[in-house]
Amino acid sequence: MSGLAIVTGATSGIGRAIAVALGGAGFDVVVSGRNDVEAAVTVEALTSAAANAIAITGDVTDSSFANSLIEQGVAWSSGLLSVVVNAAGVIVREDAVDTTDEAWRHQMAVNVDSVFYVSRAAVPHLQTGGGGSIINVSSTCGLVGSAGLAGYCATKGAVISLTQAMALDHAAENIRINAVCPGATDTPMLRSGRESAPMADGDIIASNIEGIPQGRVPGPDEVAGVVAFLASPAARHITGTAIPIDGGYTAQ
Repeated sequence: MSGLAIVTGATSGIGRAIAVALGGAGFDVVVSGRNDVEAAVTVEALTSAAANAIAITGDVTDSSFANSLIEQGVAWSSGLLSVVVNAAGVIVREDAVDTTDEAWRHQMAVNVDSVFYVSRAAVPHLQTGGGGSIINVSSTCGLVGSAGLAGYCATKGAVISLTQAMALDHAAENIRINAVCPGATDTPMLRSGRESAPMADGDIIASNIEGIPQGRVPGPDEVAGVVAFLASPAARHITGTAIPIDGGYTAQ
């Protein structure tokens, strides 16, 4: 595979694993996130594996930066824009009553607004290049409810609906738009937002394993593998899907 891949949220966890997987598949990769230091770590992982990569950091909840991210990435790469992965995300572990206005809006901005802004900016370039793939990182929480995650569930459900609507809008243009829906995954996000009820690392993993029929919590590379497949020609007839990566969790 070749061309340009732009990955948001690529400074840790699932986003970083996706960036590395796409670099390994032959794409030039733009690494985006808010943290310059962590973005540099991802770029180093890519370049040390002989992939072409650059970091463009900023706030994807700002539509002007989202536009700039796409334009700068296209200007940097010698290849056409082929893949956009919206992996930026944040989680607030509260029920609706305890979710503040600020927390609600922050989750909506990071988890939904950024997906819309980046995708909107990318589509004209994908149209010009004859097609491509947008892959949005949703969650099993977008498919089924989860207690204590009201805002997060709402945002991830919105990502799936946006994915489906845009897939229909652009299917005839050879632009494929899909979502992946990871369940509990061994990443920093799995451990984040637990200040009000701290848990030891092993307890976090054990508590999540209880609900997974396969009996294990996967690593981010397993999500990245599905994303790399969706970005490949092998998935050329797949669009508008939301694929669970959850060890059977949503089949229960």
